[in-house]
Amino acid sequence: MPAKPTLSNSGLAPTHAVVAVDQFGEQRDVRVSGESPLTLKVDDKEVVTLMTLGTHPELLALGYLRNQRLIEDIADIESVDVDWDKESVQVTTRSGHGISNWQEKLSKRTVTTGCGQGTVFSCTLDKLYDKKLPQVQIKQSLLYDLLKSITGYNEIYKQAGAVHGCALCQGTKILNFVEDVGRHNAADAISGSMWLDGISGEDKIFYTTGRLTSEIVMKVTHMGIPILLSRSGVTHMGLELARDLGVTMIARAKGKAFLVYNGSENIIYDNKPDKPAR
Repeated sequence: MPAKPTLSNSGLAPTHAVVAVDQFGEQRDVRVSGESPLTLKVDDKEVVTLMTLGTHPELLALGYLRNQRLIEDIADIESVDVDWDKESVQVTTRSGHGISNWQEKLSKRTVTTGCGQGTVFSCTLDKLYDKKLPQVQIKQSLLYDLLKSITGYNEIYKQAGAVHGCALCQGTKILNFVEDVGRHNAADAISGSMWLDGISGEDKIFYTTGRLTSEIVMKVTHMGIPILLSRSGVTHMGLELARDLGVTMIARAKGKAFLVYNGSENIIYDNKPDKPAR
């Protein structure tokens, strides 16, 4: 393994105590989710400002650079340092030359439907078809067990709401669960963790509480993950891209119900629930 970049350890508390007034006109002590701006810089050049919960800022920065294909090799990164006083994260490369062809990449950006506003660079799209995703089968019974396991997470959402959760799963095991104010941030933090630790995505499942848009399909493809699972819905562009890239797309998944929008041939129907009587 190449030398890993050094990371600061500057995660923020995810929630804050506030007082609200309920439907009875009575004060209640409640928690609200954090939200902070974090400007990503590479060798002092500003890339983007992200609105984030702030719990995993270093991994968020790494995952953003990876998923946008702005830096191809983690070995090129020397350090990731977060300074909340400046509301910035500085990524320092070993060469000190920053992102190659930066001006060209910066000039070709697309605003996406990511919570708030996401951004996709042209190089993100250019690299999508570099690697073919494996076609991995998944049992219906495993899917049900996984959905049941995931209900034990979402701790910040249970306390304060206003966040999305994403999980990296292997079988029914939750390897990593991240919550953030945007599902794309949570996805990037997981991607950064995988990149940092050299974790392959080919035998993994990616779960999100949010909708499956083209942006999320692109992110899991760059992570090498063949199965995408959500309790929410899909967009038409997300579906078209999943079909094109071979991503198994399962959505509206809750309890015993789910819809396979792409890759139904990869589902082993071994635990079909009883149909309701008509």
